[in-house]
Amino acid sequence: MNTLSVSQAVAPAYSHAFARMLTLDELRNRTPAVFAGNASSRTTRTYKFISTAEVLEALLDAGFQPSAAQQTRSRVGSDPTYARHMIRLRQIRDSVTLLDCIGEICLINAHDGTSAYQLLAGLYRPLCTNGLLCRMGDWAVIRVPHRSNVIADVVAGALQITAQFREIGTTVTAMAARILTDDEQMTFAHAAFEIRYAKVEHRPAFSPAKMLEARRETDAYPTLWHCYNRCQEAALSGGISYRSRTQRLVRTRKIKNIREDVRVNNALWQAACRILES
Repeated sequence: MNTLSVSQAVAPAYSHAFARMLTLDELRNRTPAVFAGNASSRTTRTYKFISTAEVLEALLDAGFQPSAAQQTRSRVGSDPTYARHMIRLRQIRDSVTLLDCIGEICLINAHDGTSAYQLLAGLYRPLCTNGLLCRMGDWAVIRVPHRSNVIADVVAGALQITAQFREIGTTVTAMAARILTDDEQMTFAHAAFEIRYAKVEHRPAFSPAKMLEARRETDAYPTLWHCYNRCQEAALSGGISYRSRTQRLVRTRKIKNIREDVRVNNALWQAACRILES
């Protein structure tokens, strides 16, 4: 077992994290659906079209800046303009320290009638660039339907979530102080494996223990926080090598689907919180 202290393990390493935010041109290239000029013909009469670009402009005015963006890959023949998309934003003036990570909000929307505006609390860990989505009660998932005062409600929801980051910080600190036994770490790895591959018909043939392998020395600590981060990165980013049933060497894939990203992230956070509360 590593003998370094927890305080050494969680030393802040993110002073550079705000050095690079996305420009509007970069957003257009990565997520053209953000700048849709109208709604899909699939939407109902009650659907009120408000472009994500208008909501984004209001969030910029409120002191947020986009740090990352992605959109779901469109099906063949469908218009990418209406695809589900997610933007991660940080409040530049926020001074809350969350151990070795930074608080973010995640804005999700689609212009095809399949999604209301959704806001989630998120954490960004510059040490390994994995984005953690944290659901701590209902306040961390705010839905704004396309039938209300969308822009004002989204901005209000974003500010409501960021006001709760101190609460998340308390939980993160507690996770970093909780030392797990080898058996407890293995139990969490099995839970992470089940969460990640719950919707996969043919599961990869590797031991859940591989999800506990540290990809950098700073993550090789037996705390709940570091165990959670190792499993979260393995689940979301992929990259685990194993032999298939035909003995071919393959690697697990990164999750690119936004719905699946949110599902796995939230389930892993809840699993870690349950251990913390036990």
